[in-house]
Amino acid sequence: MAKQGTFLVTHVDDDSAVLKDTADGQVHTLATNPSLDASAGSVGDESADEEALAAGDAIEATIAPEPPLEVAWELREVESRRSLTVRRSSEPPTTQEREIAAEQDEGDLTRRERAGIGEIHVLTVPPGEVENAVADVLDDEATLVRAADLGVERVEVRSDDDGVVSVRYMP
Repeated sequence: MAKQGTFLVTHVDDDSAVLKDTADGQVHTLATNPSLDASAGSVGDESADEEALAAGDAIEATIAPEPPLEVAWELREVESRRSLTVRRSSEPPTTQEREIAAEQDEGDLTRRERAGIGEIHVLTVPPGEVENAVADVLDDEATLVRAADLGVERVEVRSDDDGVVSVRYMP
């Protein structure tokens, strides 16, 4: 049975790719690492105008079990593809983000919608744990899964010495 949704490419090699469904967390191994024609959204053999999937890509796609065993999956159609980036910003959290942090207890997380597309997550951590918290966010696959699910391309992590960490999911 075919499955349509948003998928994060979590791993690739020359012969296959692994996708994570952002809706249910299910992991699907593709039998091949197909090349994609970005302009047409078609799947085919690799050529000069096509690129293989890369780890960190988010795709809106339809996949289906590959016959006869239906153990691996095949990519049937790609509606869109975008490369996701996660980076640490040298900018401090905004005034709004610091105000949110001031209203919550240490260890709490608050999510707020951004104007337009995306979200802002504000975490309050012990001041001595800011660097560890930022490193965890930057290295956590869940950060990319959330970005893919929200339809954004960039994730920016800001922090200050007072224990405020903000994660900004932006177009």
